[in-house]
Amino acid sequence: MPTVHTAQDDQGEVAVSTKPGERLEPAQRHRDFGLSHQIIWDFVSISNHLEDIRRSWAKLFGISGSQWLILMAINDLDQGGGVSVGDVSAKIHAVSTFVTTQTKVLERLGLINRVSSATDGRVVLMSLSDRARQQIAGLSARWEALHAFIFRDFDAQSMSDVKSKLEMLKKRAKTAVARVAVEP
Repeated sequence: MPTVHTAQDDQGEVAVSTKPGERLEPAQRHRDFGLSHQIIWDFVSISNHLEDIRRSWAKLFGISGSQWLILMAINDLDQGGGVSVGDVSAKIHAVSTFVTTQTKVLERLGLINRVSSATDGRVVLMSLSDRARQQIAGLSARWEALHAFIFRDFDAQSMSDVKSKLEMLKKRAKTAVARVAVEP
C-alpha cells in the first residue's frame, strides 16, 4: 500500500498525494457536491423548524421570536454578573443596535434587568428578571422533554462529535461569507 502524504494550505485545505514531492491536489473525499448541497438544505430545514419552535415559546411569553432568542442568550451567557449587549449580539449574530432596542422592550415588559457596568459606564449589563426566571423554570419540564426527543439517538460521544463538526462548519461558513462578499 502506498504511503499517503498530506499537507495543509494557508486556507486550511488538506491535500493528498502518494508520491513525495508531487504537487498536492485538494482531497476529494468530501467533494460530493450533491450530498453537501442536500446537507445545506437540511440545515435550512432544521433552522426553520427551530424558528417555529422559538416562536411558539415566545408566544407563551407574549414576545417575538427574536426577543425570545435574546432572552435565551442572556439566560445562557449570564454567570451572575449580567451580560453585555455586545456579548448577546455575538451569540445571536445580530447587530448591537437591534439587541439594544429589543432589550429595552424586554425591560419594559419586566423580563430583564438592565444596569450600567460599574467598571465602564458605556456598557449595559443585562440579566433575567425574577419573573422571567420563574416563567422559564415553569417550562423546564417541557424544554427537557423536547431536547430528549430531538437528541434521543445521540450518546455523549456522538453529541461531542456532532458539536465539533458543527463548530468547524460554523467557522468555515463565517469565512465563506467574507469570501463571497469580496469575490466578484
